[in-house]
This record gives sequence, C-alpha cells and structure tokens, in this order.
Amino acid sequence: MPLLYVTDLAYPARGRRYGDEDVLLTARLRESFDLALCHPRDAEALIPLGFDAVVIRNSGPVLHYQEAYDSFRAAALAAGTRVYNPLGGRGDMAGKQYLLDLTEAGYPVIPTIDDPALLPLLPDVPAYAVKPKQGADSIGLTFTPHPTGPAGKNLIQPRIDFAYEVSFYFVDHAFQYALYAPDPARRWELRPYEATPADLDFARTFIEWNTLDHGIQRVDACRAPSGELLLVELEDLNPYLSLDLVPPQTRDAFVTALTASLHSFLTV
Repeated sequence: MPLLYVTDLAYPARGRRYGDEDVLLTARLRESFDLALCHPRDAEALIPLGFDAVVIRNSGPVLHYQEAYDSFRAAALAAGTRVYNPLGGRGDMAGKQYLLDLTEAGYPVIPTIDDPALLPLLPDVPAYAVKPKQGADSIGLTFTPHPTGPAGKNLIQPRIDFAYEVSFYFVDHAFQYALYAPDPARRWELRPYEATPADLDFARTFIEWNTLDHGIQRVDACRAPSGELLLVELEDLNPYLSLDLVPPQTRDAFVTALTASLHSFLTV
C-alpha cells in the first residue's frame, strides 16, 4: 500500500519541530506501508503516480501556499484520490467559519463574531482578540478595546483570562492523549494532562460534530475563569501532535492507532 506523505520538514515552527515528528512517524509507518515524502507544493503533481492515499501531516499553515493547496484539493477531488484526513472536515480544514457557526448554535466555544457591529453580542471585556478570518498560527493577531473594520474580514473574540490551554488528540473517534500549557504565556511548553470524563465529553462533542470517520484531530480548549472548557480551535487538517512530549508507551499506542486507522481507511 504506497502512501504519499505530505510534509514540510523545514517549516520553522515556533517552539515545535515539525521535521523531527514526521521523521519519527514515517520511520514507524514504513513498517506497514511503502512511503514517499513530498513538500505540500509538490503534492498535486505526484497524484497521478498511483499512490493508494495522500497523507497530509505537518505541512505548515495553508495560508503560506494557499493557491497550491486549493489546486491540490480540487485535483484530488476530481481524481477521486483518497486523502487522509478526508477533505470533508468542518473544522480548520474549511476555514474559521465553524467558530461563528458553533457560537450561534450555542456550543461551548469562545464567543466569536466577524462584524464589529455585533460587539454587543459578546461579553463586555476590557479588550478583544482580533485575527484574520483566513489566518493561522496567530498570524495577524491583535488585541484592542475597540475592534473596527469591515464585516466578514476578521474574527473578534473576548480576550479571556483563562487558567490554561489544553489539547485533546484523537485518531478517528478514539481519544489518545492530552497535553496542556500550565503557563498561558508559554503556550508551547506542554505537559501531559490527565483528562477527566467531563473533559473527554467536551472534546468528543466536537469530534462528533465534525463527522470525520477517519483521521487525526486535535481539539484545543481553554479553561475559563468560571471553570468550564471553551473551544479555541478544532484542527482537522494537519494538527501538530507534540509526540516528543508524551511517554514512549503513549507514543507507541498512537502510532498503532494511526496504522490501524490508515488500514481501515484504505479498505473502505
């Protein structure tokens, strides 16, 4: 079963080593699959070579190669190419509209609008987080007490004095592990987190909402002053996994789950 594994080994992620993680994963996956690696800008040209699936991993923010990604996506859909994660994701894969949709539907998410005229719908706070609707990796993020600008361009959220951020990692619909940043100012200094049943119920709410039968997903949340968890992001395209920060047995279990998921995906 030959797989085309899409990664940007040289992407300069702050506080993370994308390349190291993908070297680890590909070394393990080669035990079960034939693999070829490529940069995300080269993926479309390699589709006709007959791979059983294209696996998108640490390929960096799509914002940096949006035209190439859009072209790859269109070509993959037209050719019926299997892509892992499948291209029907409703989270970050489809942009940030889901934060607005989930807010309107009453899900436990940081309240989000995209029109300064709707500011009265948000909690009254000293400052608001404003970021481009098509942004990624906190690119363009600013804080201001008076958000302005045209409707539909930016996401606007109350700046929350949260206790910590926590991420829940899933393969298909199965929870694998959780990591958290005890210091909100150092968000990439992560430690293992013991998820409670209530935490997992929260995270699974968004996994179920996303309706992806196969794939890797990361549910990012923050612990609000009231004690509840609020969704920050649902990463369903190429979530970084921080596998270097989990115990070896957890890492092994994750690779085993990923391998089983890929086998299942390829035989559907």
